[in-house]
Amino acid sequence: EMINETRVISLDGRPHVASSVRQWNGDSRGRWEGDTLVVETTNFDAKQVFRGFSVETLQLVERFTRTGPDQIDYQMTLTDPETYSSPWTVALPMMRSEGPVFEYACHEGNLGMEGILAGHRAEEASQ
Repeated sequence: EMINETRVISLDGRPHVASSVRQWNGDSRGRWEGDTLVVETTNFDAKQVFRGFSVETLQLVERFTRTGPDQIDYQMTLTDPETYSSPWTVALPMMRSEGPVFEYACHEGNLGMEGILAGHRAEEASQ
């Protein structure tokens, strides 16, 4: 199994859970196709949304392929006939970065941080 902060991805060939079992981040299953890790995710909770649409009937297929020592090509294909007229795919090269990586949603619109930094700058200027 591969574990990240948002989901467990089983790699042992087990089937998806029953379609009546809904999870916020879906039910993920992974497998290897040559050098590519393929992760299929279904069974999203009906309250979960992507770009304003419920992902309850979404099938997400992600592909991770290492193309060099410091790069992974990432593709995700979204299939949801109740939301989209046809499947669509996003491709993104991912490069190795040094230091910690923070989830965008943790810092998006972080007005508290802006205030904290402004306070410290004012304090520094008064010294």
